[in-house]
Amino acid sequence: MDVCPPLDPPHGVAFGPEMRDALGTVHRPFRFFSADGLVLAGRDHPPLGDTDRRPVVCLPGLTRNSRDFEPLAARLVAGSATTPPRRVVTFDFRGRGASSRDGDPARYNVAQELSDTRLGLAALGIERITAFGTSRGGIVTMIAGAMAPGLVEAAVLNDIGAEVELAGLLRIKGYVGRPIPEGFSWDDLVVAMKIANRGEFPALDDAGWHRFARRLHRDVDGRPALDYDPHLAETLAAISPQTPMPDLWPAFDTLAGVPVLLLRGARSDLLSPATTAKMAERHPALEVVEVADEGHAPLLEDTPTLDAIVDFLDRVGA
Repeated sequence: MDVCPPLDPPHGVAFGPEMRDALGTVHRPFRFFSADGLVLAGRDHPPLGDTDRRPVVCLPGLTRNSRDFEPLAARLVAGSATTPPRRVVTFDFRGRGASSRDGDPARYNVAQELSDTRLGLAALGIERITAFGTSRGGIVTMIAGAMAPGLVEAAVLNDIGAEVELAGLLRIKGYVGRPIPEGFSWDDLVVAMKIANRGEFPALDDAGWHRFARRLHRDVDGRPALDYDPHLAETLAAISPQTPMPDLWPAFDTLAGVPVLLLRGARSDLLSPATTAKMAERHPALEVVEVADEGHAPLLEDTPTLDAIVDFLDRVGA
């Protein structure tokens, strides 16, 4: 009996209708297939005017998604009288946001996420990027230097470094995958988030907490739900107080030839001042901005931080 060979997933990218995010910024949602057949997603934010700058490609944290970058996208696509507008492309890693969940949690790893991102960039016709990586996305950015030389021509790392603090990782392990209690309203969720994260964002007001909650969670019939696969928790299951942390220095060192801006939350428990100082020693052109009154990972809403990002991108021609 003849056996048909497995079909390769379709290639290319499919765009949905133009939409506006919660801040009113125009974007086109897109979908593409991973090499193993999952439907992956992202947003393409066109610049509001002509630009000669390469796209800023935003890669989210472990449980975050494209919505996390809405304040940054609003600022970058608009430009100003003194700074050019920029195209902003955001990705939802597999199992997060609008991307499909993977039946094998072992494939929730940074090498796979880089592979997926490169496939998406190829489908969009993007060959060189300014990478903006928050936490997990920053690790993907660093390993891109080794696995995809020449892809990243400038980088912003949001509260992630070449050494990861175990205390912060254990804190993250404590909440990843925990279900939202049945019957919880959005107001209930905000109260719970305030209690759990009061040490990370002490200056955030009520409106800010509601924005934060809406970016991290999806709405299902008027109630909040996790916007990521709870099986992501399995990737952290083996972490304990005795677990040695990964050595990301070789990956970070591959970015030595490109301009890098490091954002560090002043209250971060994942990126220490000591690691920040060591990174500056290893990368003499590294620029560091500390975000006051915020922990892991800075929310990218405050004007001083957004100003610093734009200033960096302008000065390095990114």
